[in-house]
Amino acid sequence: MKRLTTTLIAALMICLAAHSQDQQRGKATYYSKRATGARTSSGERMHHDSLTCAHRSYPFGTLLRVTNERNGRQVVVRVIDRGPFAKGRIIDLSYAAAKQLGMLQQGVDMVTVEPITNTRIPYKAEPLLMPEIDFRVTEYIVPADGELHLFVDPTPTKDNGSAGNNRQTIKNGKANKGNNTARRK
Repeated sequence: MKRLTTTLIAALMICLAAHSQDQQRGKATYYSKRATGARTSSGERMHHDSLTCAHRSYPFGTLLRVTNERNGRQVVVRVIDRGPFAKGRIIDLSYAAAKQLGMLQQGVDMVTVEPITNTRIPYKAEPLLMPEIDFRVTEYIVPADGELHLFVDPTPTKDNGSAGNNRQTIKNGKANKGNNTARRK
């Protein structure tokens, strides 16, 4: 009997702990309009017309339903920042979210915060853009002298204004730069 009672109490405590994570009650504040354009912890820019918020523990992108306990109004916001770090406060709302909740005059109001879904929003990788590589094989016949002559830059340069002197000679796997007549050995 004693073992059954302890098990029931433990199960009840686990259920209460799970429920307390789903729903939070505390004070909410809001960002001023002057915060528009500021970079948040998620890297997104803050805008006063967006329905966003800052929360300490929910992952970025989580949708939260915030209920104003004073008047019963509700709003759904998305987590894009971390905070608030003041004692007793659980959420910082954007200006538009605070306006929908009717808390602009008070500045700080008691709210209930609960996630809309318990699932995490998965990370979506950016598409990987790879350059196209041409794998066509071209034929090249090695001249009789055994040296491969490659023209590096056929356009005139600003230094000397001459074209065609930028020939590169490859012999025995080593590259030598020179003009048409002289070769380094």
